[in-house]
Amino acid sequence: MTWLALALLAALVLLPVLLATLRPPRPRGRAEADRALYAAQIAELDTQRAEGRLDEAAHRAALVEVQRRLLNAPAPEESEATLRPAPALLLALALIPAAAVGTYLWRGTPGMPSATLAQRNEAVSRDDTLIATLRERLARADINSEMGRQGWILVGNAERNRGRFAEAAKAWTRALSARFDPGLAGDLAEVEIERGALEEARRWLGEALAAQPGDPRLRFLSGMVEARAGRPENARATWRALLADAPADAPWRELVEARLRALP
Repeated sequence: MTWLALALLAALVLLPVLLATLRPPRPRGRAEADRALYAAQIAELDTQRAEGRLDEAAHRAALVEVQRRLLNAPAPEESEATLRPAPALLLALALIPAAAVGTYLWRGTPGMPSATLAQRNEAVSRDDTLIATLRERLARADINSEMGRQGWILVGNAERNRGRFAEAAKAWTRALSARFDPGLAGDLAEVEIERGALEEARRWLGEALAAQPGDPRLRFLSGMVEARAGRPENARATWRALLADAPADAPWRELVEARLRALP
């Protein structure tokens, strides 16, 4: 591919942005922006899975994380209008392709091969070693100390990101034994749902909802437990009650409505 082709490709990629800046502004609230962002993230995850860059376990874990952030997104108080771009923005859009090509010519390495299977396996092995070392240190630490608790939360995060839900559940259970936190209990319930431990998920959600009965994420997960357990009517009632209490512009409303439509 020639440098001219690269520059044209960059310009083509930025063309929709340029057209959007020239289009008359329309109101766009934070809720709509949040939904668009999360939809784009989900589409990117699906693309990575289709191209083989994410396996099923990693894709599922990342998708759960995107849905978790969507459910945690606060409802906006009011919409904010999109402003017409300043000339400086239009100039910046014109300069971006040129700057990108120049930077690539200066620092790029187009001949660099992709990571081999052996290299990827080596990276996994390094992760295993690091987590094992952290576990050894935590075994000698006081579980009731904040350092010990945060350490087990860190281990759980790492294991969940690798799709190892059972190990993540064990680590977070230890952290919760030191001090109960409804948010962490919700995270634990998520991985329990993913690995099919529905009764454990129900138990953690019950404790979390007792502390935060109005939390939309916890209520959504309660419906997930019912749906996965083959109780669609219970799931439907749970999610309908959640929607009834939710603001009309809650960014996660469409997600819950989609789950409702998918119920048998």
